[in-house]
Amino acid sequence: MNLAIIGAGYVGLVTGACLADVGNRVVCVERNSERLDVLRHGGVPFFEPGLAELVAHNAQAGRLSFTDDLASAVHRAEIVFIAVGTPADEDGSADLGHVLEASAALGRTISRDMVVVIKSTVPVGTCHRVQAVIDQELRARGVDWRIAIASNPEFLKEGSAVDDFQRPDRIVIGTEDPEALRLMAALYAPYNRNRDRLIHTDVRSAEFTKYASNVMLATRISLMNELARIAEKVGADIEAVRHGTGADPRIGHHFLYAGVGYGGSCFPKDIQALARLAADHGESTPLLHSVQRVNEEQKRVLATKIRQHLGTSLKGRCIALWGLAFKPNTDDIREAPSIALVRELLADGATVRAYDPAAAENARRAIDHPGLTIVPTAWDACEGADVLAVVTEWREFKSPDFHGLAALLKCRAIFDGRNLYDPDYVESCGLAYYGIGRGGRRVRSGSAETDAYAVMTGYW
Repeated sequence: MNLAIIGAGYVGLVTGACLADVGNRVVCVERNSERLDVLRHGGVPFFEPGLAELVAHNAQAGRLSFTDDLASAVHRAEIVFIAVGTPADEDGSADLGHVLEASAALGRTISRDMVVVIKSTVPVGTCHRVQAVIDQELRARGVDWRIAIASNPEFLKEGSAVDDFQRPDRIVIGTEDPEALRLMAALYAPYNRNRDRLIHTDVRSAEFTKYASNVMLATRISLMNELARIAEKVGADIEAVRHGTGADPRIGHHFLYAGVGYGGSCFPKDIQALARLAADHGESTPLLHSVQRVNEEQKRVLATKIRQHLGTSLKGRCIALWGLAFKPNTDDIREAPSIALVRELLADGATVRAYDPAAAENARRAIDHPGLTIVPTAWDACEGADVLAVVTEWREFKSPDFHGLAALLKCRAIFDGRNLYDPDYVESCGLAYYGIGRGGRRVRSGSAETDAYAVMTGYW
């Protein structure tokens, strides 16, 4: 098919590259001149495993191209995707300015019947607003093209987006138009062969499904983090609890990891947007507000543990930090727990030596502070540091040389924000170990002070 995608950001570019890779002709429309220049020269403006190769291959094959000219992009298009950003507005609601602007521009340039698909995460009712905006522009031009609207929410995880698109667990298509459904089913047929993943709903239900999915996942994370806090107080190990709880098939093992909270561009924004949408319709959402509150509190847990170990004042202390991206395999630092931790440590008078395989440049732009040094390797971060905080579970952090760390760190302590390590083994290497919810354990580092229970150190 001939496809146009408005917006070559994260969702738009992954969608365009993957659809081109199965033989479609895709034109991505991008207004940002810097991003467009990167794409036209064969680059990708953000880090996502496998995406750069996919973009380069399909651009070279002539199936994927980039432009800032909307009219030329949609001239032959059978389906147009709108995949622009919907950032949080001041009141927490989703800002639909880019979506409605793209819709109006489409209405001014459409020259044939087509299907318009909303790929952006939008509040319920947005597709009908898009239809109204396009119809208004068509009437103003005195033309009567048949435009069908569909909602096709994305379920891509940063760090595995290409694989998620090519091997989807579901393909949600919301439309009341039979022709739009037929075209969309044909478009997704290459991803729907060994079992039927296509879920057809009405438009509003498709729009709501995206929000419901993200809120459900965020709720599991905050619940596990709240349970981890209780586990520390009562002397239970949240990792053992996770295995025992996840064995129940009604619960399952996914998204049951305690840590330092979630980040990224989706969960925080979508929870706020759904709460705002509910308020606009007279519904209160105490659970949604609690999920976000617990998450913000969880981002401070490591700083609290570090202060308890080193003393109330961190002035003159140096903290090594592994991981700046909000999750592994991405360079995205939006709402990242690491950024909140760095800012809190700097505010307390500490200096920070940080390392991340992909997010270093984004972190430099986000935090311009003389107390933050971003270094080229994980071991460079530990040079001259008192303790180490691990915030992002990058693969290269999963099995470090603990004996080497014990020799390098002045105060010989690891603060494991993702529960990556076996506390017994870490402690046997001469390091004090502080995890998340790892209750009922002594911190064995060879001194009476750090061999005490949580009454002394805040760590059970």
